Amino acid sequence: MNKAEILKEIIEQRRSIFPKDYSENEIAPEIIDEILHSATLAPNHKRTKPWRFKVFRGEEKATLALEMQAIYKATQSEQTFLEKKYQDIGFKINKADAVISIVVNFSGMVPEWEEIAAVSMAVQNMYLTCTANKVGSYWSSPAIVNHLKESLTIEENQKCLGLFYMGTVD
Repeated sequence: MNKAEILKEIIEQRRSIFPKDYSENEIAPEIIDEILHSATLAPNHKRTKPWRFKVFRGEEKATLALEMQAIYKATQSEQTFLEKKYQDIGFKINKADAVISIVVNFSGMVPEWEEIAAVSMAVQNMYLTCTANKVGSYWSSPAIVNHLKESLTIEENQKCLGLFYMGTVD
């Protein structure tokens, strides 16, 4: 199979795979490094490299799950709070082997939409690299990520665009 056929197959096979379908096996650290490296190869105008990623695994991931649940609970009224959604937040984060925060850094050198587009292309590269390595993944962008500024040390010129969940699949 030539490179074009391999690339076409990877693109066609790319799917969002959710944490409920992840196995208990860990993703090798070198695979996570490869996934992040592929993200940095995305095109970006004026080489601003607007992506900022933080990998959560182990205890940090468990802390993120608790924080996200606390944010959800604090931002909902008694009428809108759903126990199932609260539990799902923790389940999804804890079931994933790794969760990566997706943050855009606005340089001021190019229009903001161009930097969001560059980050989106970086995430597409992550998706494709996950597919090539048989790693399940999906990009989630719940509104509560806007409250993660302190835990992600988000600066004034940055915005969290969501979380990228990853796990092994059988």
